[in-house]
Amino acid sequence: MKKLTFSLVIAALVALPSLTYAREVTFSTVMKNYRGEGAYVALYLVDANGNYQQTLWVAGEKTKYYKHLSGWAMGSKLTAAEYDGHTGASVLSSKTLTVTVDIADEMIDAGYEVRVDTAVEDQRDNRSDAAVKLTTDGVGKTVAGRGYVQSLSYMFKP
Repeated sequence: MKKLTFSLVIAALVALPSLTYAREVTFSTVMKNYRGEGAYVALYLVDANGNYQQTLWVAGEKTKYYKHLSGWAMGSKLTAAEYDGHTGASVLSSKTLTVTVDIADEMIDAGYEVRVDTAVEDQRDNRSDAAVKLTTDGVGKTVAGRGYVQSLSYMFKP
């Protein structure tokens, strides 16, 4: 009996990871035509209560400026483990930042939201410059930004 129970537990543990599914999601952040240096941009996920969950991408390579991405900085606590492997160059005026990430299916249509914080040297910082709820109905629709972001949209990989 102990052998059978042990075998069932092992089988369940092996099968468990296959029960969690993720969807490949591509975010497109189109920047406005603005004057100045390239923008630092943080894309991050918050839950239905607005609580930080995870970093999706940070554009801008000098970590000393990350504090200007205030919503993301507060949530991530600027812990390197939160953005290691999720960074790239800053985003220039009128350009598009395209980021593809895996997001767990359980976060879609469950109140989760992707927020974008932006900052440009010697100019205004924009907490939640753009935000979009992760829903199946929102695929392909654009939302306007309030600062340097012209629009934010997302697509699911078929």
